[in-house]
Amino acid sequence: MRCLAFITLLSATSLVSSFSIPPLPRTSIKGTPFPSLIDVDLENLVAGLEQGLFTSADLVKAYTQRILEVNSTLHVVTELNPDAGAIAKEADALRANGTVLSPLHGIPILIKNNIATDDLMNNTAGSWALVGAKVPRDSTMAAKLREAGVIILGKTNLSQWANFRSFNSSNGWSAYGGQTFGAYYPGQDPSGSSSGSGVSSSIGLALAALGTETSGSILSPADVNNLVGIKPTTGLTSRYLVIPISEHQDTVGPMARSVKDAAYVLQAIAGKDENDNYTSAIPGPIPDYVAACDYNAFAGARIGVARNVLDIWGKYTDKPVLDAFNLAIAQIEAAGATIVDANFTAFKDWQNDGNETLVLNADFLTNAAAYFAELTVNPNNIENIADLQNFTHDFPAEKWPRRDTLQWKTALKQFNNTSPKFWPAYQANVFYGGEGGILGALERTNTSAVLLPTQLSPSIPALVGSPVVTVPMGFYPSNWTVTMNGFGNLVSTGPNLPFGLSFMGTKWSEADLIGFAYAYEQRTMHRDEVVPYLVPNIEVVDVVGR
Repeated sequence: MRCLAFITLLSATSLVSSFSIPPLPRTSIKGTPFPSLIDVDLENLVAGLEQGLFTSADLVKAYTQRILEVNSTLHVVTELNPDAGAIAKEADALRANGTVLSPLHGIPILIKNNIATDDLMNNTAGSWALVGAKVPRDSTMAAKLREAGVIILGKTNLSQWANFRSFNSSNGWSAYGGQTFGAYYPGQDPSGSSSGSGVSSSIGLALAALGTETSGSILSPADVNNLVGIKPTTGLTSRYLVIPISEHQDTVGPMARSVKDAAYVLQAIAGKDENDNYTSAIPGPIPDYVAACDYNAFAGARIGVARNVLDIWGKYTDKPVLDAFNLAIAQIEAAGATIVDANFTAFKDWQNDGNETLVLNADFLTNAAAYFAELTVNPNNIENIADLQNFTHDFPAEKWPRRDTLQWKTALKQFNNTSPKFWPAYQANVFYGGEGGILGALERTNTSAVLLPTQLSPSIPALVGSPVVTVPMGFYPSNWTVTMNGFGNLVSTGPNLPFGLSFMGTKWSEADLIGFAYAYEQRTMHRDEVVPYLVPNIEVVDVVGR
């Protein structure tokens, strides 16, 4: 019920006009120029903390007020952490005593509302079924952030159950959090399922945010919200006490406004965890992802282009995206890379293959039940997907049948991942994503990365859990005609909406991909070309000393 009060508070907050031009932010602090929080990076924040321009407690106040300013319009944050202020004061006290836990010490970050925290916040996956549920401890992701001195500021809205409930819903909608909107055009589709994380980071409601991905749920919202998104190799980041879809495809990664900031966050969350055996496959020590940010990363590199994916799926991508992609290839070649074709040889056959659906359904039946079994408080006695479906049908706030549960109905008719039928389906995925997909393309062409517009990049790497980094590549023209999503409630494409470029690599190649993404970002700086239509006005200067 605490969250209800929070939502009511937000709905009473004054709104910024949907079509107003944001005023120039007041960013000089104690006479020292300082970037606006929509542009600030981690190193700026650390410098401000070290110079005494502000404290971590000031940052919590500023970011919280920014959230309150826009949340009743965009519905991006489902609840704030009531302990954030106290945690910030502890971080300030440690810094004053000379103790700094990591580069992220005292920095507020938001996390998706399917990453559990053992505190006063709920972990719901956007469903009322889990409101009031409790976990035995922090998820490993939350624990790693706390160990780094991060202030977990709150939980972000998402496509309910990470887009694994309905066949007829919309990106960014959950029964618990409402409909998230992007900030680049009124009514913008934020994409999913890490919708709130994407929008929050895009307009500076925290330095960065954590998202989760099964197939596109970090990459897609980063794509349309003008962000860098890192979809790590499955197993690089622990999924323990993260509400699951699929143990074979799920991963947790950062969403930030710059490659280097995303690299700092990945550095903090990557690593082995005895509670997630997939992390035992990490080969050796974690690389220095921040040091991988190399302006000259393209020099001497072989970079592939999945031309046959463009041939087959290009009809789903608009001309401005394809034009920007071809320009990006030329820019990467000019920076010293050799560009070669790197086709996904089984991509055409994969179009008619249904094994990914079988694998995801089977994993969800098993993995979701395992998560429910971990709960120490389970107020609605949800033990499996059948229980979850019954609750959703019986609880009016879940908006069934307007938003259906056909994803679960389909899953409940088939085998789980302990069935002998599971293995052949999974092996088909391994082929289409591996030898016939991204891994085979990399090996055959001796390339370090393969390029695609981010609109087309998530599906094949998802099958084998290989990494992808997306970086801003451009925007639709200002006179572009508005198109709506299939549900009819969100702007799918329209004037000034962003899109991204993806670097896809082999497993555990995040450092290489980060280097390439950084080299491209620094040469183009597309993020700065368009300002969102809705930007919070509150800055750090407004709270310092108050």
